[in-house]
Amino acid sequence: MSGHWATQRERGSVFAMKLITWIAFSFGRRISRALLYPVCLYFVLFARAGVRASRQYLGRVFGRPATWREVFQHHFVFASVLLDRAFMLAGRPQALDVEVENRELVYRLADRGQGSLLLGAHLGSFDVTRDIGHRRRHVVVNMLMYEENAQKLNAVIASFGGHSRMKVIPIGAVDSLIRAKDRLDQGEWVGILGDRVVANDRLIRVPFLGSEAAFPAGPFLVASALKVPVVLFTCLYLGGNRYKEHFELFSEHIELDRRHREADLEKWVRRYAERLEYYCRLAPYNWFNFYDYWGAAPSLEPVALGRRPA
Repeated sequence: MSGHWATQRERGSVFAMKLITWIAFSFGRRISRALLYPVCLYFVLFARAGVRASRQYLGRVFGRPATWREVFQHHFVFASVLLDRAFMLAGRPQALDVEVENRELVYRLADRGQGSLLLGAHLGSFDVTRDIGHRRRHVVVNMLMYEENAQKLNAVIASFGGHSRMKVIPIGAVDSLIRAKDRLDQGEWVGILGDRVVANDRLIRVPFLGSEAAFPAGPFLVASALKVPVVLFTCLYLGGNRYKEHFELFSEHIELDRRHREADLEKWVRRYAERLEYYCRLAPYNWFNFYDYWGAAPSLEPVALGRRPA
């Protein structure tokens, strides 16, 4: 995997988000869903790197070579989630049917008055979880992410007359952890995704879907520093307007023993990868990392400004 995979994927993501946001705001959800078919056909025919990555991933999940129809379905699910993301970020919620598994865990933690860390992945829709959580329990969710990427998403929404409601804590700022801790102490929640490596990340290689893959240590170092409950979550897209949220307590708090720091880190990353594999097998088309995930680690040279992956 070349060192500039990140820049290639970022350009593709911004283009896809712009295109689907324009479709969403121009035609509404029902007509927009029909228009996703030619959009996805275009990407399957011409985005060769993404198609190769989709085939590789689906082949691992299914235990056999993926068909063209399955690769198309993978892209269509991604586009469908992006479509709903555009509405969620712009504060234009649609009539989504969202089933929640283990909602009692969320209610119990929310009632404590102290925030929790939501640990997710590029799997399904984080935005549906954020929106539904706020409306059902008045839980405010902040996203730990690169500020440049948040600005790009906000700019896409604003360019079509929308107003993003996403709350962001920038990763990499001097006061990132302080700001996250302040939000948590106010009873808000903080979300972070743990399945994508970017330049300068500390890497932990653990088994995932049949071979070792590199995962970032950063989310688990953040969790150990914040000392709050960690909730593993995913909101899987089931087709049509249906989603299903899954919540499970990953840990009351993550501790890293100074004497066994590396071993402890690997233990937590390995557990995360095991649960991610479980959900990938449960809903194979919901995982959205369209690059060679099992290839060599990305270059450790800094990624150009504004071109870090989302």
